[in-house]
Amino acid sequence: MAHGQSYRASDFQLSGVSLAEVSYKGEPAFEMRMPAAAYQDPAHEILTDRAFMAWLPMDFHDGVIEVEISGEPAADAPAYARGFVGVSFRIGADRSFENVYLRPTNGPTDDPVRKGRAVQYFAYPDWTFDRLRREAPGRYETQAEIAPGRWTHYRLVVKGVSAKLYLNHKDQPVMQIEDLKLGAGQRGGVGLWIESGTLARFRNLRIQQTD
Repeated sequence: MAHGQSYRASDFQLSGVSLAEVSYKGEPAFEMRMPAAAYQDPAHEILTDRAFMAWLPMDFHDGVIEVEISGEPAADAPAYARGFVGVSFRIGADRSFENVYLRPTNGPTDDPVRKGRAVQYFAYPDWTFDRLRREAPGRYETQAEIAPGRWTHYRLVVKGVSAKLYLNHKDQPVMQIEDLKLGAGQRGGVGLWIESGTLARFRNLRIQQTD
């Protein structure tokens, strides 16, 4: 079953974010932000992944999620902001979910450490980037040819405990996860996700379920 490109902002459930229908670079898109009061403060807390997203209540399990996304640091973003933007999937009734997201400012940087962290997998609530980076360095993040404020075609293929991310119509996945932490039985909604200091836009969302 494929859901086309006719979503309205009112179709989405909001978790700590705002969602508006806008024109971006001359074409219709959704724009998503979070309030500055929700930005994390590294002086007082450990930076981690949270559940800020706009999501579609549905029963997604295996299938393909395609969307064009753009993320960049907001004007009031903290120094650590990278334009965090991605897709949450199998969002359960308890708000647990799987996620693969981008750090767009890490794409063009000359810093080799940041460059290797342009794409990130995590599973909420227990398997956040900081835990995965600590327990399995480099396994759940990788580099990618992305940049802030630029449309990136994002295609995620999910089957069982596997997820493969393809960017910008490339034949080879930029990331492949073979051990989705919430297990093959997890199922639920699909949504666009952001973290602190991000201005995100997305368009042309398509969801195809294969089971």
